[in-house]
Amino acid sequence: MHAPIALIIIDMQEGMRSPALPPRNNPAAEENIARLLQAWRGAGQPVIAVRHISRSPDSVFAPGQAGAAFQAALQPLAHEHVVEKNVPDAFVNTGLERWLHVRGIRRLVLAGVSTNNSVEASARSAGNLGFLATVAADACFAFEKRDYGGSLRSAEEVHLMALANLDGEYARVVATDAVLDELMRD
Repeated sequence: MHAPIALIIIDMQEGMRSPALPPRNNPAAEENIARLLQAWRGAGQPVIAVRHISRSPDSVFAPGQAGAAFQAALQPLAHEHVVEKNVPDAFVNTGLERWLHVRGIRRLVLAGVSTNNSVEASARSAGNLGFLATVAADACFAFEKRDYGGSLRSAEEVHLMALANLDGEYARVVATDAVLDELMRD
């Protein structure tokens, strides 16, 4: 059997669809995540669904709020591992690192939202912890944001800068098609 490769889908929750959020990029992200999920399930590889659970009772991600639920198309199956976090990094106080080590999983593919927040934080930790991390660039998205100098940056600019921060240092950044090609070869 080939070494396992875990697919980690980050924060694909109903709250990410809120009309109150700023404009986002990559409208095809959900479709690419679904393609990855289907391929991983078909290959019998491990899937990890990460969801943000806010400590703030006013958040759309607070326990019991509709926004905290996984999006229906990306709902984890009963046997798939679910990680609940309350900070951007999926490795902080969640047991994810141990769960991966116990199963001998060293290779990870990350997808989800937002590229510059939870995806970037989790990919940085994965790389720092010695995992071989890949980020599926077109299976992530970001929201427009003001930079520290006050200039409004488009969602695409925010997304691309976050990917640039990761590529080659903490993770490898490639397109979904490349990830799927590698999965089929392994």
